[in-house]
Amino acid sequence: MERFSSRKKEYLPTHFYNIKADLAELPRPPLHPATGEPLDPAALEAIFPKGFIEQEISQERFIPIPAAVLEAYAQYRPTPLVYAAELRKRLDTPARIFYKYEGVSPMGSHKGNTALMQAYLAAQEGVRELVSETGAGQWGSALAYAGERFGVAVRVFMVRASYRQKPGRRTMMALVRARVEESPGPNTEAGKALFLENPDHPGSLGIAIAEAVETVLKDPGSKYALGSVLDAVLLHQTVIGQEADQQLAGLGVEPDIVIGCVGGGSNFAGISFPFVRKNLTAGKQFRFIAVEPVSCPSITRGDLRYDHGDSAGLTPLLYMHTLGKDFVPPAIHAGGLRYHGMAPLVSHLVGNGMVQARSYDQDQVFSAAQAFFASEGILPAPESAHAVAAVIEEALKARDGKGEPVILFNLSGHGHFDMHAYEQNGR
Repeated sequence: MERFSSRKKEYLPTHFYNIKADLAELPRPPLHPATGEPLDPAALEAIFPKGFIEQEISQERFIPIPAAVLEAYAQYRPTPLVYAAELRKRLDTPARIFYKYEGVSPMGSHKGNTALMQAYLAAQEGVRELVSETGAGQWGSALAYAGERFGVAVRVFMVRASYRQKPGRRTMMALVRARVEESPGPNTEAGKALFLENPDHPGSLGIAIAEAVETVLKDPGSKYALGSVLDAVLLHQTVIGQEADQQLAGLGVEPDIVIGCVGGGSNFAGISFPFVRKNLTAGKQFRFIAVEPVSCPSITRGDLRYDHGDSAGLTPLLYMHTLGKDFVPPAIHAGGLRYHGMAPLVSHLVGNGMVQARSYDQDQVFSAAQAFFASEGILPAPESAHAVAAVIEEALKARDGKGEPVILFNLSGHGHFDMHAYEQNGR
C-alpha cells in the first residue's frame, strides 16, 4: 500500500456505500426473462462472476473495498474537487460551483471505479475473458485497462455510431489488448440480422448488450461486465460522492444542489447517493438533478415499468424508466447516454420525488461545454456537458434569489477523444 500519501489516507474511501440499506422501500425486484417470476440470483451465475452477484443483492450499508482495488484506486484517487471560480465569474452568479473531476483516471472517466472492481472479482474466480458493450467508449476503455491490470482478457462490442465517430477510444482499448468489434455485427445472432439488413446500422447500447450477453452464454470461460444500470455498478461509483462529501466538509460547506448526467445512471449515482443518504437519515434537504438528452429521454419521456436491458430479451426484466428495449436513439455525440433504460435505483428515487429529471438538446449541451472550456480550461466529454448545462441553468437562476447556493456536479470525463463531435457541432 505504498501508493498512499497522508492526504489519500484521509480521503480515499475504504468501503462502498449501499443506498439500499437506507431506503424505506426497495425498488421492485428483477424478474426472470423467461418465466416473469422474481429472479433467483443463482440464475445470474451463467452471466456474472459470483462476487459481483453477491454485491448486487447485498443490503449491507457499507461493503469493504479489497486491498488490491484500493491500491489501483490510489493511482488516481481521490480525484480533485475543483472550485469553478472562473465559471462563476463568467456567469456573474452568486452560486458557488464545485465539480468532482473524474477525468484524471487512467482512461479518463469515472468508469474505472467499477471496471477495476469487476475485473478484480473476475480474476479472483479465474475468469478467462470479460465481455461487454460500450457506447461512447469510456466504459470499454476502462474495462480494457482494468482487465490488463488484473490479467483478464477483454472483448468489447462497441456501438457502431461511436466506433466510427471516436476511433481514438478503440485505439486505446487495442493498446491494452482488448478485442473491439462494431455493433451490430455478423458474429452474433443478436447482431447478424440487423447487420445484414444495414451494415451501417448506428447500433444502440441495447443491441450491443444483447451481443455481449449472447457471447457469454455460449462461452463458459467468459463472464459479462456491465458499466452502468445494475445496483452493484452504482455501488462502486459511490467512492466519488464519499470523497466529495469529505472534501466539501474540509471547506466547511455542503451542497444545496447535486447534479449529474444520466445514461444508465452510474455517473449520477456515484456523485449523489452519499448525499441522498443525508436526506434519508439526517434530515437534509439537498436537491438532486439527473440530466439526460432530449433525443434519449428515458426518465422524462419513458414509462416506469418492467423491461429488458438488452434488445434481444436475454437479460432479466428490470423495473425502470424505459423507452422500450427496441428503441434506437439518434446517433448523437453523447454516445454514453444513448441507452433506452435507467438504473432501477435512480428510477426509484425519481419515482418517490427525491430526484428531479431534466433533458437538454445537443445544441444547448455543446454551448454549455464551450462556456465551461472557455472559463475552466477543461473540455468536458459530451455526456458530462449535459450536467454542465444544468449547472449553468441553476447558476443563472441564483441571480434572482438570496444567498450563495452551493452547486456540486460530476465532471465524469474529458472530451479529448470527442474533438470531431465538437468540430461537427460548430459548423
